[in-house]
Amino acid sequence: MRLQGVTMNTAVAAFLGKHNFPIQMNISSLTDALLFDMHEGLSGRPAGQDMIKTFSNPPTKNVSGESVIVIDAGGTNFRSCLVTFDSQGKPSIDFMEKTKMPGIEKELSRKEFFEQFAQNLEHLKDKSDKIGFCFSYPMTITEDGDGILLGFSKEIKAPEVAGCYVGKELASALEEHGWKKQVHISMLNDTVAALLAGAAAPDEGKKYSSYIGFILGTGMNGAYIQPESKEYPGLKKQIIVCESGKFNKVIRSDFDLAYDQKSIKPGTSILEKLCSGAYLGPLSYELIITAAKENLFSKEFSKSLLEIQNLTLIEMDAFLHAPYATSSVLGAKAAEKATGEDYERLFELLDAVVERTARLAAAILASCVIKSGCGKSASESVCILCNGTTFYKTYKIQERVTGYLEEVLVKERGLHFEIISRDNDITLGAAIAGLIS
Repeated sequence: MRLQGVTMNTAVAAFLGKHNFPIQMNISSLTDALLFDMHEGLSGRPAGQDMIKTFSNPPTKNVSGESVIVIDAGGTNFRSCLVTFDSQGKPSIDFMEKTKMPGIEKELSRKEFFEQFAQNLEHLKDKSDKIGFCFSYPMTITEDGDGILLGFSKEIKAPEVAGCYVGKELASALEEHGWKKQVHISMLNDTVAALLAGAAAPDEGKKYSSYIGFILGTGMNGAYIQPESKEYPGLKKQIIVCESGKFNKVIRSDFDLAYDQKSIKPGTSILEKLCSGAYLGPLSYELIITAAKENLFSKEFSKSLLEIQNLTLIEMDAFLHAPYATSSVLGAKAAEKATGEDYERLFELLDAVVERTARLAAAILASCVIKSGCGKSASESVCILCNGTTFYKTYKIQERVTGYLEEVLVKERGLHFEIISRDNDITLGAAIAGLIS
């Protein structure tokens, strides 16, 4: 039976509270939890985040006069191109092709997986002997620049690839495809590529004390530059990939738990499943369907919502941007059956998902800034290069993250930051990695 005489905000809050969904997650407390986990990982103790060493730092001078093949294998797409730096270090991009990431549509064996990679690179055969390979999955980076895959996230289906030396396997596949040049492949994560792109060409007159790469798109992750410290003997200054999506010391709602059980790998990528683009749509679906079953909406609207079979981030976000437009699935349903109260409650439920995402993203970025030990001067802030459509296009995420960082970093800790973007950032960063390794 529906609650009578209860305001909309109270009813939504009661529903979310009942299902253990935090309405206002404490960002400072979560930042502290992330920092402790980062410290444990760097100290060689068990941690949620992998804290992967990269043995690399941003270049001290511009690269110039060279070409490098770039591969960007992300959560959805496989992109490849040739990047050439002229004598002044200005890059140009040629032969760009984009296709689907292998392993999305069906499960592939190890051989099939790398065979597909080699086929995707035929248009770049022997155009360079250097490859910068941005592989957006958890890897242990070796000192020679290769990467050992720890496991796939983002629902990629190629389990035999886990544990492989990705660069070595790809080089063998290219040789089998008739490549004459013996290639050197430099493996890196997309967060490292973002960081390197931010460091490569700061705006004129800008000087930064450190750099961070952050991805909030299909997946979610962060990287920062760890300074040398007595706290970690033997650890030289270098870029560290956090694998923030694996952090597991965080409250999960009933909706998170329900979706996790339906995912390909239940119990993994805990934080990523709470806030990355691959999961926000299905998570919102669990929330809306539960709300409809528990009569948070009017009877007719609940019945209409229960007819929906799934929900994507695009559809969820479309309703938040324009609730009364009928071009989205939820907007069309609402136009037919929803009361004014139904509109408000549906909007608040979806906005709660976005709000939590923004708070989680802010905590990850805050922990990276703090761990860098930089940003103490307002004129030399920490440069944060953010990449990902979820960050830039999803309803109010960018604005909220920026606002929360002003609170937890600038006002609470006196640390300064600047969020930037760059065209072709991952491509540029991967190219730089291919030439400096």
